Amino acid sequence: MQLSERQFHEETKIETGNGNNQIVQRTHIMESMRLKIKITGQNVHNVGYRYFLMSSAIDLSLRGFHARNMMSGEKQEVVVLVEGNEEAIADLKKLIESQKPEHSLVSNIAFEDYDSDVMRTGDYAQVCTALQLNKAIPLLLDMRDDLKEMKGDMKAVRKNTDIIPQIHEEIKGMREDIQPGYATQFRLVQADIRAIKERLGMS
Repeated sequence: MQLSERQFHEETKIETGNGNNQIVQRTHIMESMRLKIKITGQNVHNVGYRYFLMSSAIDLSLRGFHARNMMSGEKQEVVVLVEGNEEAIADLKKLIESQKPEHSLVSNIAFEDYDSDVMRTGDYAQVCTALQLNKAIPLLLDMRDDLKEMKGDMKAVRKNTDIIPQIHEEIKGMREDIQPGYATQFRLVQADIRAIKERLGMS
């Protein structure tokens, strides 16, 4: 793992013997490690691998992180660059070796030193947000078009529903027209039956 030095300053307030306070500044040097990780397999793209690694980097407070999808021959590859202190880098290595996204198929994981700059983790998170929004926009536009089509269908259904009372009134009128004629025919049939019974002596 490539090591680089990063300085930070700490100010300490010290009480002097005459009752005055004196500010003393101490400079600390921290070793920052940089590492390149290559994750290769039949299915490591579009399974959430970069976001899985990014969330782990954020959780481990890694200073730098970057990941991108590439091809290695016919196999898919995720190339990861990280920067952080030794303990955090070691924890990330253990996590990568023991965990992976649910639908991924990994055949090899390689670690190697890296000596160039690494994007800050927060900056990479913003890039990922922009990428996700870019993917979401076409889906949102399709949903908007589907909603417009559904509204058109609902208007058509409502229009058809509005004529139901009119149809009901027409049926009611037809029933009223039919009933008088039906009653007359029924009375004639009854009269014919009585006449037949009288002839047969059944009355």
